[in-house]
Formats: sequence, C-alpha cells, structure tokens
Amino acid sequence: MSKPVVGGGPKKVLYALQTATKIGLKSTAKALTAKNTCKACGLGMGGQKGGMTNESGDFPSVCNKSIQAQSTDIQSGIPIEVLTHPLSDLRELDGHELEHLGRLATPLYKPAGGDRFEAIDWDAALDLAGTQMRATAPDRSFFYSSGRSSNEAGFVLQLLARAWGTNNVNNCSYYCHQATGVGLGTTIGTGTSTVELDDLDRCDFIFVIGANPASNHPRFIHKLKGIRDRGGQVVIINPAREAGLVRFALPKSVKSMVTGGDWIASDYLQPRIGSDLAVMKGLAKAVLVAADGDFIAAHTMGFEAFLADIEATSWDEIESRTGLARTDLERVAGLYAKAGSAVFAWGMGITHHLNGCENVEYIANLAMLRGQIGRPGAGLLPLRGHSNVQGIGTIGVKPVLAREVLARMEQAFGITLPQGGGMDTMACMQAARRGEIDAAVLMGGNLFEANPDSAFALEAMGRIRFKLYLTTTLNRGHVHGIGDGDVLILPVTARDEEWQPTTQESMFNFVRLSDGGIHRFDGVRPESDILCDLAQRLMPGSPIDFVAFKQHRTIREAIARIVPGMEGLADIDVARQEFHVRGRLMHTPHFHTIDGKGRFVVRSLPPVEASQLLLTTVRSEGQFNTIIYEYTDSYRGGMDRRSVLLHADDLSARGLKDGDVVALESDHGRMDDVTVRAFDVARGSVMAYYPEANILVGTAVDPRSKTPAFKATPVRIVSSLKADGEASSTSPECREARP
Repeated sequence: MSKPVVGGGPKKVLYALQTATKIGLKSTAKALTAKNTCKACGLGMGGQKGGMTNESGDFPSVCNKSIQAQSTDIQSGIPIEVLTHPLSDLRELDGHELEHLGRLATPLYKPAGGDRFEAIDWDAALDLAGTQMRATAPDRSFFYSSGRSSNEAGFVLQLLARAWGTNNVNNCSYYCHQATGVGLGTTIGTGTSTVELDDLDRCDFIFVIGANPASNHPRFIHKLKGIRDRGGQVVIINPAREAGLVRFALPKSVKSMVTGGDWIASDYLQPRIGSDLAVMKGLAKAVLVAADGDFIAAHTMGFEAFLADIEATSWDEIESRTGLARTDLERVAGLYAKAGSAVFAWGMGITHHLNGCENVEYIANLAMLRGQIGRPGAGLLPLRGHSNVQGIGTIGVKPVLAREVLARMEQAFGITLPQGGGMDTMACMQAARRGEIDAAVLMGGNLFEANPDSAFALEAMGRIRFKLYLTTTLNRGHVHGIGDGDVLILPVTARDEEWQPTTQESMFNFVRLSDGGIHRFDGVRPESDILCDLAQRLMPGSPIDFVAFKQHRTIREAIARIVPGMEGLADIDVARQEFHVRGRLMHTPHFHTIDGKGRFVVRSLPPVEASQLLLTTVRSEGQFNTIIYEYTDSYRGGMDRRSVLLHADDLSARGLKDGDVVALESDHGRMDDVTVRAFDVARGSVMAYYPEANILVGTAVDPRSKTPAFKATPVRIVSSLKADGEASSTSPECREARP
C-alpha cells in the first residue's frame, strides 16, 4: 500500500526553505519579520505584534501561504522588453507563468485597437486615466477592490466613486462570503465572526464545515490540534475527505513531524454536494433532546416555527438528500450535545450555492439551539480568505452603505452622495456584457478569472471601453478579456512597501497596523496615492480634499468619524494600539437585532438536482485564490490542475478507471482532455480546480447575496479516451451527447 498523504510535514518545510532560498534568505527574513500583516489569509498573523506573531501573541506563527505570498512580492522587475511583446505572446502564458514573470515596475498602456502594451510615464498615465473617466457617465462605470488592499486605499476608492456619482462599488466578497453577511444578518444581526482568536483556545468542540483549512488556512490547524490536545472534538463536514484535515504534521512540533503527524478530525461526515441544509436539519433533529430551553426562551425568537419545521422533516428525506445515515448524524449530534463550548467555522463550501444564505442561517440556528453563541469560547466563525477582505467591506467598499454611514460621510465632506444601492459584482458584469459599462477601475485581484462562466467573463470584460488596473504582478486578467478598448495597468506597492503605515482587519474583527517602509522598486506607487491623483483629475474643485488624503492618518481620521466601531483607527499610528472593531464580538447573549434577540429562521429544502453528478470547484494546496504557486496538489497525491476527482464507484459505473482522459461538460461550457482520478469524495460528486473549471460554472446567483454557485454545478462526462488512447464508453445518460 502507498504511504498515506499527510498535511504539512518535512516536505512543506523544505519547500518553504527552497522558496526562501530562491528569493534570498535575507529578503525573506526581512519580509516575514517586519511589522506588517501577512498578505495571504485573514487568520491574523503580523502587525504590531511582529511579522511571525498572531493577534493572540503566538510565536512563531507562519505558514507556507505566507512565504508563497511573499515570494511574488520579492521578485525582480519584469524587463520592459518582455512587457511589450505582442499580446498574442503573453496570452500563451498560463497564470503561474505570468505571476512569476516578476514585479510590474512601470505603468503600461494599451491604446484602443493596439496589439501590445507600451511603457508610459506616471503623469501621462494619470492624465490618460482622468480623460478616459471624464468621458464616461458615472452610472456606466464600476469600481472593484480585492481583499488585499488596505483600509486606507479602500476608503478612498469608494469615496471617489460615490463623490463622482456612482454606487457601483464592489469587493471580492460578492464571489465568496457575501452569503455569510446576509445569512448572519437575518439571524443574529451582524455579518462577521462572533468570536475572537482566543476563543479557539477556550472551546472544546468545533465544527469545520465546507472548508479545507489545511490548504487554505494552515495556521488554523494549530488551533484544531489544540482542541484535540485538550480532549475536545473536531468534526469536519465536507464532501471530500481531505488528507490535511485527517492528519497533519505541524512544523512547530518536533514530535508531530517525527511521528508522521497528529490526528486532526475526531469525526468526519461526507455529505453529497448541495445537501448542506438537509445536513443542518438532520443535526438539529438529532440534537433537539439537548436543546437549551432556558437560552432559547430568554434570548431568541421564532423557535416554535423552527421546531415544527424540523419535526416535519423526515429522516428518510434527510438520508436520501445527504447520502448520510441517520446513525452518523445522530453520532455527531451526540458529540455536539456533550460540548461545553462550541465554535462553528465554515468556508465557501457553504456560501457558494444558490441557497448559500439559507445554509448560513441554519448554522446559526444550530448554534442557538444549544446556546452556543454569546459567551466566551462559543460562537460563529466564517473562515475569510483574503487578508483584508473583511476590512474592505467594513470601510464601505460595497454597493449599499448603511444610512447612518452615508449621512456621516455627507456631513463630513459637505457633499451630497448618490442615494440607493449600486450594482453588485455579477450585476456589473452582466451590465458590461450588455454593453452598458464604459469604464472599470480594478484595484488588485483577478476579476476576469474569479468570474464563473469563463466565456461570459471574456465577453463581458472585453466590452468595457476603458479598464484601469492597479496591481503588483501580471495575471491572465491583464491580457485576456481586454478587448479593443484602452487599458492602463499601474504598478503599486506591496503591503510591506507602503510609504506610510496601513491597516487591515482579520477574520476575527481585529484591526492591525502594518508599518510598510521596505523599498524594492522606484517605479511603484501606493494605491491611495494613485486614487487621490485620479480624483483630482476627475473632479477638480471637489469639496473633498484628496490632496490631504495622501496622508494616511487623514484617511484614518475620516474613517474613525464615519464608520461605527472604527473609532480606534484615528490614532493607531501613534498609539500603536491594535483593536477589535467595537460591537462585533459576542461574549454575552445580546444580539445585534432591534430587541437584542436571535432569530430562528425557517427555510425549505431546495429542489433536488436531477443530475447524477454535481461539480464543486476547489483550490489546491499550492494556490491562493486565483494565484497558482505550484502545478501539482501535494495534499491530494500530487494531482495536476487538469485532474477531475470522483468516487471510484462513480468511475466504474461509467466504465472508467483512474487515469482515463475525458471531457467534462455542463450547460455552460466544456473542459476537454481532463484526467479522471479516484478520490475519497461523496458519491455523485465531482471536484475540479478553480479557476480552470470556472468554464463549467454558470452565472446564476443566490437571489439574496448575489453569490454565484461555484459549488453545485450539474456536469456530464460526455466523452472518454482511455489512457492508452482507446475510446471507452461513458455513462448511459451521456452517450447521446458524445461527439
């Protein structure tokens, strides 16, 4: 038998060392130890406690993701001779190759109808951007930010957009955790985590649902191991049995490394894709006997209707939908019933559905059922991806602002801002496809590849007349979908290169201060500076003093006056006091609703998908969001990015075997020449890598959160080519579709 795959371990330590050696041990050490927030996930490393220290003070707190992220920042500049190659040449490079060409260190411009970029100086670039934007009606534009940008840059971006006249302001959360904000808003009145990092050291039970932190939040595994060390329970609910969630060799522990790793999951449920709501109803049904009646009576509303719905949902239907046995659900519910303090953590496996908000609501229902919210060591924890995606939302990079925030902003600057809401990200993309968007300002990220339905994204982005990108490196979105219009790409400072301190917010609502100050390139500028220069060209004579906003302290003082809970931002650069956003943590059972009570919500189970196979897009261990650092996935047995993972029985039922080459098709697109691989995943489920598999995903969204359903796409195996080149049969329902 082959040696089982274990997360972490010596190979990852060696990989990190090799990566650091390539970019220079001195440079790596400087980047990791400086007082700057890690630019990878939102777990909470860096800031004023030190580069390799988390917000609880744990040291060393560093992971492979941190080093991977730093590796792209510390690259040399891309030679201009490379950048000015024909676009047709650049389009032959994949995402990994583009990202690793080096750092962008000079502004680039592609004129309308041009076939390549040309270098342009900063003044000419900014004048061009101002001219192009002035030629655009504000309501025919949109502004977008990734979760990498700082609070300071994000605030200027949204203020510029609104002062100019549009609320078409978006961030990447609309394609990830927006369903969390909506679902928690209806149940507990707040859209973020109710726990702090220290609560993970207080709990004795945790659910990890629809997430793979071994790959995406590696430092979170240390907290899971801590729960096991204290005799607690770690229950994983995920269609795939991920090696790093079963066993993980933690680099901080010599014993763990020597013995081949520590056991992480104490129990593991593998439901069918798309059955999350039925899973939550099944757990609730099984744990009703242990409901906390006193908590429910004192601190919640709507329990009677919730109880009636749970009792009316039969075990037969729950088992049929989930593929889980009643006994398995009752076993896990029994563990939960015995928990003293429980935390619920979840990822995009919960939110990336047409009923993502409802999935989140039922997680909140399950927590309230046993009073596992509103006290230390218990509560709700959405696992945020990017390091400041939560902060970007907090300071207003979203299409709808709270009425109080909008009024404060108008009062602070003596202006009148557009009323009502703007378009969400997908609505902006749909408008672009219809030819209704003339300009887009895209700060960081890779919106082109983050979109579902790659053909749709190519067409929509290509129809935008002028696109302004702010970025540190090139990605496929800079050379694909750019159409015949004008494109301007401006090089920006990385977080640790900022000329002044910046701030970020972790997934635990903790605001951190990054010092910046490292100099690597002469030709890059901070995002906030670029936006302030653009604002002056776009709105000369504006009552908003955008020149003053070139001082980050001025921006933070404005945020502190305008955004409730962010008052501590005003003097953070002087006091160096990082803080939790006021009013977010719930260590007492008082909810952020009108009457202070939580709301049990009742939702019907969604329609059953007729297709036998449902696709979920997944990330590999060697990537972060759309950025690909490694071509193979070490935590899934070295599979490459053209691998499609199914249960062995699903393969044999279709006359296929591990290693066969097939085509995978949905109603939205087709992937040719992919390799099917047997994997421990629930029957009827298919896993393929994001963003490559986005070509199969449709643009339909959850009607409440506007989040696309990346995790539940009906697919078909429409043709097959044996590994030795001999054609083979496909499943009966697909034979008619064979080419």
